[in-house]
Amino acid sequence: MHASSPGGQPGRMGKPRTRISAADESAQRAENAEAPKIPHLMRRIAELFAPHKGALTATIVLVLVSAALSVIPPLLTERAFDEGLFPVGADGQVMGPNLPVLTTIVVAMLAVFIVSSLLGVWQTWLTATVGNRVMGALRVRMFTHLQRMELSFFTRTKTGVIQSRLQNDVGGVASVLTNTVSSVLGNTVTVLAAFVAMLLLNWQLTLIALVLLPVMVIAQRRVGQVRARIAAKTQESLSEMTAITQETLSVSGILLSKSFTRQRSEIARYSDENDNQIALQVRQQMTGQWFFAMVGIFMSAIPAIVYLASGWLITGGTTDISAGTIVAFTTVQARLLFPLMALMRVALDLQTSGALFARIFEYLDLRPAIIDSPDAHPVPAGADAAGRSLLGRVEFDHVSFRYPDADHDGRPTLDDVSFAIEPGQYAAFVGPSGAGKTTVSYLVPRLYEATGGAVRFAGVDVRDLEHESLVSNIGIVSQETYLFHASIAENLRYARPDATDEELEAAARAANIHETIASFPDGYDTVVGERGYRLSGGEKQRIAIARVLLKDPAVLVLDEATSALDTISERVVQAALDDASRGRTTIAIAHRLSTVVSADVIFVVVAGRIAERGTHAELIAQGGVYASLYRQQAEQPEVPTA
Repeated sequence: MHASSPGGQPGRMGKPRTRISAADESAQRAENAEAPKIPHLMRRIAELFAPHKGALTATIVLVLVSAALSVIPPLLTERAFDEGLFPVGADGQVMGPNLPVLTTIVVAMLAVFIVSSLLGVWQTWLTATVGNRVMGALRVRMFTHLQRMELSFFTRTKTGVIQSRLQNDVGGVASVLTNTVSSVLGNTVTVLAAFVAMLLLNWQLTLIALVLLPVMVIAQRRVGQVRARIAAKTQESLSEMTAITQETLSVSGILLSKSFTRQRSEIARYSDENDNQIALQVRQQMTGQWFFAMVGIFMSAIPAIVYLASGWLITGGTTDISAGTIVAFTTVQARLLFPLMALMRVALDLQTSGALFARIFEYLDLRPAIIDSPDAHPVPAGADAAGRSLLGRVEFDHVSFRYPDADHDGRPTLDDVSFAIEPGQYAAFVGPSGAGKTTVSYLVPRLYEATGGAVRFAGVDVRDLEHESLVSNIGIVSQETYLFHASIAENLRYARPDATDEELEAAARAANIHETIASFPDGYDTVVGERGYRLSGGEKQRIAIARVLLKDPAVLVLDEATSALDTISERVVQAALDDASRGRTTIAIAHRLSTVVSADVIFVVVAGRIAERGTHAELIAQGGVYASLYRQQAEQPEVPTA
């Protein structure tokens, strides 16, 4: 499934991405090409950096000043040789070192180096601060926006895709300023300044050096292409190793491998991929070493050629080149190569930066399907004309519903469903799998929006209520209990962070779990493990019930809360649910009919419609769908569960 863009078209959200090596330009360009097209992208990026105008201006000034200062040392080097170390007298003879002049030049050089280093530290701090603040603000902004998205967004979007947006895309934003912007400015000014310095030193040698530079660039490109191919294979291997790790080292994966004694095969699979990764890493490193060896050869060759050319020029009498000029020239020339290579990636870096921002804005532009109306108000606490409280009353008025990604030509999940549950009533929804029972529990707290009719809570259409106020009055206990990797107390306080220890104990006692918790060595400080794996199914479910009781909602929704439990655990949990439902409206979605025989009203849902309604006794007497389902379950032999 694909998430939808604001305009309703499928978005590019189907596959989580991994980081791509800087050397793998072809893969990076392909990744950039898949980025969404966002209108006014550059303007929106500029708006993100607008709060940091002062720091950005200072950064640009520092980059320009640092690049300009880089021209001074070679010129001072020439002065140091020609006027300090080997000064020429009036008679044209080389004299001994002029220490006062040499000292002045050396002090000036040291001053330039110190100032350049200090400016570099300042520049790094500014760029790192701005880049990370923008990244942090974007991360929080996206996380906040995702919290507002409707449930259907998460059911059709892989968790890995969402994590990739938050980690890879938003994380890459920090490098936009720290790497791309400063690299473009710094390297451009450095290259221009180096050319100017070389021309000032000697224009003939400059022409000779420029002829050799393209050879270096071509060599770098060829080696980069080889590294790109290896980097792509290395990335695929890393992805495979990550997938193996996620599959086999999760709690579920470990249980599966141990259950089928497949540890050796999993180790062998990981080991084989690890060997492949080692071989690829060695190849990549060796390719890089050959590249740097070639760079070293060329870096050594160009000065040597400059020396030879200088000898020819001096011998031919076409120019007057001093030793200081030659030393200064080779120093400048050596600093020219890597800025040029860096500038070759500028276009790709800028494209990558734009692609990262485009993916981020694509998510930020998603519009939640469920939002508060402008005149939404809290759930009222009033009463009807007879003085009865309406808080806890749930009503469906000719409600129809179809899931967003469902076939519009097929039958809706709910079709013209109407019922009313009064405050304090225990209502059960039963029926075959896929009939639409759970969908009812989604529409009450407005996790999904009804496509037809009206859902009313406390006598008010839920679309006219503030969503936060609506949900705060509803407690949900589902079949799949989710507990955080934290203590029992922390999991309970998720419902009410300010709850006292006494209130935690009272909720746990009401859920029939206090005695069990007290038997643990650490009591309420016991860490439950990932998804509560250190607890049994019944214990997890009762903790979830205690958590809901701590919330003290007006309406309790039980979505097949005991269907995954064994018989003994089911009885204990069902007793806790019966206690929890007293004094509040309860909506139970049930698979085992034996758990709802005492309900005030039972609704039988078949193919999205209410086929029957009544008490257990009334429905049995009717001899319809409910009676048939109840008879089938009663005839099934009970399987003991350890």
